[in-house]
Amino acid sequence: MSMFTIAWKDIRIRLNDRKSFITLLLMPIILTAILGSALSGAFSENGSLPELTAGVVVNKQDDLADRFLHDTLQGKELKDSIILKKYKTEAALRNAIEEGKVDAGLVIPDGWGEGIMKGGTVPVKLFKDPGKDIQYSILSTITESFTKRVTTVSAATRTVGQELSSAVPVSSQNIDLSATMKDLSEKLTDIADSKENGVTTQKGGKEPLSGMQYYAAAMGAMFILFNTTMGAKMVIQERNTDTLARLMISPIRHSSIIGGKFLGTFSFTVLQFTVFVMTTHYIFGVNWGSNIAQLILVGVAYSVSVSGLAMMLAGFMTEEKTVDSIGGIGVQVLALLGGSMIPLASFPESMQQFASIAPNKWALGGFLDIMNGASWDTLILPVTVLVLIGLASLWIGSLKLKLR
Repeated sequence: MSMFTIAWKDIRIRLNDRKSFITLLLMPIILTAILGSALSGAFSENGSLPELTAGVVVNKQDDLADRFLHDTLQGKELKDSIILKKYKTEAALRNAIEEGKVDAGLVIPDGWGEGIMKGGTVPVKLFKDPGKDIQYSILSTITESFTKRVTTVSAATRTVGQELSSAVPVSSQNIDLSATMKDLSEKLTDIADSKENGVTTQKGGKEPLSGMQYYAAAMGAMFILFNTTMGAKMVIQERNTDTLARLMISPIRHSSIIGGKFLGTFSFTVLQFTVFVMTTHYIFGVNWGSNIAQLILVGVAYSVSVSGLAMMLAGFMTEEKTVDSIGGIGVQVLALLGGSMIPLASFPESMQQFASIAPNKWALGGFLDIMNGASWDTLILPVTVLVLIGLASLWIGSLKLKLR
C-alpha cells in the first residue's frame, strides 16, 4: 500500500497547485479553441486535394503526352485542383519554381510516349519547391500512376500481338490480325484517357479531419508532455528537502518509492487527458472517434511514456531551475518536432523521419488514426513505442535515483 499512498500524496499536491492546474488543464483547452477556430481553413474539410500549380516542359509533342496533360492533369477530376503552366525550357521552369510561380515542375523528354508504348524507359524529370512537398508528391504520384498503367497495357498488347502472330500460320481460323491489334490499341487509348488514370477526391466513407479535431489532439499531446517536468520537479523537491532520503532509509522498499512517484505522475496525466477529452468533446464538439477503448489505450500508453520520462529527468537533474529551463525548452522542441504546432505533412521527408524520436508524435498519430476510424492493428506500433519509451525511461531513472 505504500506505493499507492505516495502516489495519492503526489496527486493531492498537484491538484492543490493552481499554477499546475492552469498550465496543464486550462491552457490546452484555451489554445485548442483559438488554434482550431483560426486555422481550420488550413485543413481540407471538403475532401478536396490541395491546390497545385504545376509547370510543364514538353520537349517534343506526342499523342500520349497530350493525353496525359489534357485528359489526366486537366481532366474532370483534377482540373479544379491543378493549374497547368507550360514553359519552353527546363531553365525557365527552374526559374519559375525559384520565384514561387509554380509549386512543382515536370519535364517530358523526347520520345517519352513512344518509349512507353514500346516498353522502354524514358523517365520524366520532376522538380519541386522545397516548401511544397505535398504538391510535389501529388504530381509525382499522378505521373507515376499514369506511366505504370500505360506501360502495363502496352506490354499486354504486344504480348497478345506476338501470340497471335505465331498462332496464325498453324490456325485453321481466319484471324484479322491488323483489326485485332487496332482494337487493342483503341482499348489502350481508352485506358489512358480514362479517369482511372487520375486521382479522384472521394472521401471513401470517412469525413476528413477538421482543424478543431487536429489541434485538439495536438494540444492534448503537447500539454500532457509537460508532465515530464512537473513530475521530475516533485521528485527533486523531495530530494532537496531530504524527504526522499528519509523515504529511502525507511522500511519502504526502493521499488515502492519509485513506483509511487511514477504512479502519481501517471495518475495525474490520465486525469488530465480524461478532463481534456471530455471538455473538448462537450464544449467544442470535437469528435475523438467512435471507439472509446482505442482512445483509452493510446491515452494510457502515452501516460506511461510521459511518466517514465519524468522519472528519467529526475534521475539526471538536481536543480528545479534546470528542469524548468531544459525541460521547458525540450518540451517545446518535441512539440514542434512531433507535429503539435505544425502538421508533420508540412515538413520535409527527412524531418518527418527524424520526428519519430518525439513521443508526442506517436501519441498524436494514434489520436488522429482513431478519429479516422483506424483498426486495432494500426495502433500496435504507436502503443508499443510509447510503452517501451516509458518503461525504458523508468528503468534508467530508477537506477540513477538509487545511486543518489
